[in-house]
Amino acid sequence: MRNDERGIGLVHVIWILVGLLALVALGLHIYHSVRGSSVRFSTPYQAVLLTNGSVYFGHLQDYEKPHPVLTDVYYVVSQTNPETKQVTNALIKRGKELHEPDRMYLNANQIVFVESVGENSKVAHLIAEQEKR
Repeated sequence: MRNDERGIGLVHVIWILVGLLALVALGLHIYHSVRGSSVRFSTPYQAVLLTNGSVYFGHLQDYEKPHPVLTDVYYVVSQTNPETKQVTNALIKRGKELHEPDRMYLNANQIVFVESVGENSKVAHLIAEQEKR
């Protein structure tokens, strides 16, 4: 074999390796896309902070997708007593609004962070109280 033939053979081997690596990368991407979310939360409810400062509590699904879904949604409403200036907070369940929403489709780019709601937290106890009603 001449040197130029060995060089051409080496180029072919390199292109075959590059092609195989590209196929493996594509396969992994497809596998992870089809497999679904690998994020598992340790508690039933999650707190989701959005870029606009809103915090919602609920069951978060499809967290790794572009439009995660939050169901069984709660939020906090603060009210100030004009006479005493004392602030009270109330946990409100979504769904009583005029359009009666049963879920929120979120834009993943608007999520600042997600945290689990501790099972012994004040929020978890307030949700449990509301579910009893």
